[in-house]
Amino acid sequence: MNLNTVYPMNEVTMAADLVDVNAVEEGLRVVSSPGLTAENVNVYYGDIQALQDVSINIYSKQITALIGPSGCGKSTFLRCLNRMNDVVDGCRITGNITLNGEDIYASDVDVVELRGRIGMVFQKPNPFPKSIFENIAYGPKIHGLAEHRSDLEECVVTSLQKAGLFEEVKDRMHQPATGLSGGQQQRLCIARAIAINPEVLLMDEPCSALDPIATGKVEDLMWELKENYSIVIVTHSMQQAARVSQRTGFFHLGDLVEVDSTENIFQNPVDSRTRDYITGRFG
Repeated sequence: MNLNTVYPMNEVTMAADLVDVNAVEEGLRVVSSPGLTAENVNVYYGDIQALQDVSINIYSKQITALIGPSGCGKSTFLRCLNRMNDVVDGCRITGNITLNGEDIYASDVDVVELRGRIGMVFQKPNPFPKSIFENIAYGPKIHGLAEHRSDLEECVVTSLQKAGLFEEVKDRMHQPATGLSGGQQQRLCIARAIAINPEVLLMDEPCSALDPIATGKVEDLMWELKENYSIVIVTHSMQQAARVSQRTGFFHLGDLVEVDSTENIFQNPVDSRTRDYITGRFG
């Protein structure tokens, strides 16, 4: 089926047109082995099952997008990847998730250290009620990554530069981070996450509360960051998934229906549920 002839004007057709085929092919060529792997993951909230047998590989130096309608389980799965669901009463998880071959749910895993290796950026910017400098310095301090003040300052500046924010805040480093714009706050949160040198960066709808200009800056930043990190992004925008990701997984009713290169998901989906979602039949 040629989706463009059936649905010439819908959002998904435009999303398919946005897929950068060269970027997808480049991303897939660098794949060696998955750094983060989930196998047969099930999640229960009390007696209610939210995820069923989810299996996926997250590859290094790639952006993997998770799409699907509201309530399909994509954010629940994202929170499994750095054990954020541990703090949810009544939540139970079965299956296996490994980071570089290590079981992240093993009894001897230090969860604080794990969340340093697998950072997270949330839907709504959540800067600490501290200065811009202290927001970035907080992580390296508690993880013991900076022995001296000069090391800490270098870490803060480098993280802000990687997040594309340093030039905008260099003269106000000791002013409250809550005084920044929404887009700046989100980039600050990204800088805070990468300040502790994570291996994986999780993003739960990081642009949903931002205007188009701020969204563009965050997407450009994601593209740059993938050179050093594995990135997993949950997004309701299929156009965004097409713009930034190399691989896309589609969730529906707690199932990971299909995962493939972004090009294939948008232009040649295998499962009829994926095709129906991306062509706007539901969702």
